[in-house]
Amino acid sequence: MIDFHGIITPIVTPFKNTQGQEINFDALARQINRLISEKVSAIFVLGSNGEFHVMDSCEKLELIKESARIINKRVPLFAGTGACSTREAVYLSKKACELGADVLSIIPPYYMQPNDNELFTHYQAIALNVDRPIILYNIPKAVGYALSPSLVARLASIDKIVGIKDSSGDKTLIGQYIEICKEHNLSYLIGSDSKISYAYSRGACAAIAGTSNLIPEVTVKLWDALEEGNECLAHQLQNDLEPLRSVLKLGTVPSVIKRAITLRTGIDVGSARRPVHNIDEHIEAKINRMLEYYTQAN
Repeated sequence: MIDFHGIITPIVTPFKNTQGQEINFDALARQINRLISEKVSAIFVLGSNGEFHVMDSCEKLELIKESARIINKRVPLFAGTGACSTREAVYLSKKACELGADVLSIIPPYYMQPNDNELFTHYQAIALNVDRPIILYNIPKAVGYALSPSLVARLASIDKIVGIKDSSGDKTLIGQYIEICKEHNLSYLIGSDSKISYAYSRGACAAIAGTSNLIPEVTVKLWDALEEGNECLAHQLQNDLEPLRSVLKLGTVPSVIKRAITLRTGIDVGSARRPVHNIDEHIEAKINRMLEYYTQAN
């Protein structure tokens, strides 16, 4: 059983600076090794920052396989294997298990809005076909709807479903989900970086934090401070995420974070896949000013 704890990085997928924007596995290895050296608790591929939505199935499976090889069991590997069709989600999930994923994250079907009965049978079908733990993924701004608390409570009856990643940022939903998790022995993982401290104080066991792609030293220290009960330091570190978060809003996800990683670390993770455009000079200047903040902080 995976012990969900600490900071989990939803890693960006590095792409080459070529016409085809193929996956850059050399850069992937460098980024994974950097994050593990900074003490993140797990690596999460094919999340929103990982651009799963612009990758085909073969690429997704190749990425999972290579990530598992690079990680080599040093930390758990989470893989996003959700899809709009149940058939595709089952296929990706089964293959991900074969290729070394330790945990599956399943985003609900997007574009359409299935009712709760349809969502239940969707998740049930996936769970019946895999031998790995599953976390639900609630991200209303991308999917178009939230997983209802009543559905989450119902899904808790499915053996393989062990938790939920919640990126809603909605304090009401956070409270409702955490109460359900406590009642049904599920894990609650906060997916909104601005709410890490808030969610921890109410029972979150881990944070899947996109900002940890760039500043893992800050997010890991934040989590450590929370666990140590150092409220003053935790408050400071939570605020230290804001210069990065304010800049992330200037471009389409994950264009800004990818450019910032390349500039700060020298690991060329490439641009976001088209149709997302490259960062322009105006935004890059703001990224550089943001990076100066973290250089001075160190």
